[in-house]
Amino acid sequence: MTTQASPRIAVVIPCYRVAGQVLGVIERIGPEVGWIIAVDDACPQKSGDVIEQHCRDPRVTVLRHAENLGVGGAMITGYRALRTLPADVVVKLDGDGQMDPALIPTLAEPVLRGRADYVKGNRFYRLSGVSGMPPVRMLGNAALSFLTKLSSGYWQLFDPTNGFTAIHRLLLSEIDFDRMATGYFFESDFLHHLNQLRAVVVEMPMRSSYEGEPSSLRPMKVIGPFLRGNLRNTLRRILYSYFLRGFSAASLELLLGLPLFLFGLVFGIWHWCNSVADSVPSTAGTVMLAALPLILGAQLMLSWLNFDVAAEPRHPVHPLLYDKNRK
Repeated sequence: MTTQASPRIAVVIPCYRVAGQVLGVIERIGPEVGWIIAVDDACPQKSGDVIEQHCRDPRVTVLRHAENLGVGGAMITGYRALRTLPADVVVKLDGDGQMDPALIPTLAEPVLRGRADYVKGNRFYRLSGVSGMPPVRMLGNAALSFLTKLSSGYWQLFDPTNGFTAIHRLLLSEIDFDRMATGYFFESDFLHHLNQLRAVVVEMPMRSSYEGEPSSLRPMKVIGPFLRGNLRNTLRRILYSYFLRGFSAASLELLLGLPLFLFGLVFGIWHWCNSVADSVPSTAGTVMLAALPLILGAQLMLSWLNFDVAAEPRHPVHPLLYDKNRK
């Protein structure tokens, strides 16, 4: 692998069924990029062979998987290969042409300037950015976005399945890739792990092209696995952030609010069903016994949610990693 003009950016391209598009994507990558890792994820179209046979760009290195590991598995292989290189920023660029390589400098700029640890594209930032997006994808992304906000703690982010990302290279050594999802849940799971590092994440408005090769991601089909993964990560994040790493007033609000809310809800539904079945109105005391815990629990939960939104990381962590490496 060689470099050009002291570049500071490396690119990882996961390759699966993109043999017809990936060469055009590589050709459009500018000189600001010094390293390009193409990971052939057991592609049936032999994308790795196509690149090696037809691409003369000295920046390109092809890595191969013996079996398909998914987009996450391909990215983990690429990230691990770039951990020891002198690049400052590592960009994920899909090989299907839906992401514009000309945006790489803009995507990497917040990380290079020290304002963020991780940057991701957002196709929903402007109305014009979703004009060509199929309605089913818009609906699926909206549902997945809410789940990812809850599981990651990054409440200001949207478009969680957007794979156009940039990360500071030093953070790659802090992430336990052995515990990460390797399929389409990779981007959402990655945000969860970044939150545990207290990394600052920002978004870059962008447009995506939906012409030519369609994306293989079907939001309505993956919402079940995404739901399970996000619920698991939500429980992990709450346990780690509010009870293991720290204990605050928000922890007490969560401890009191959730049981009170659930008790009021279950107690109220139970007695309402009995009242309907027996045709006997519930007493005022029964109603109050259900309503008061429900209202109080809801207020405590909303207070915790307000704290959680305000607790989103604000200060990049990669400068601290520079200091650690110097020591």
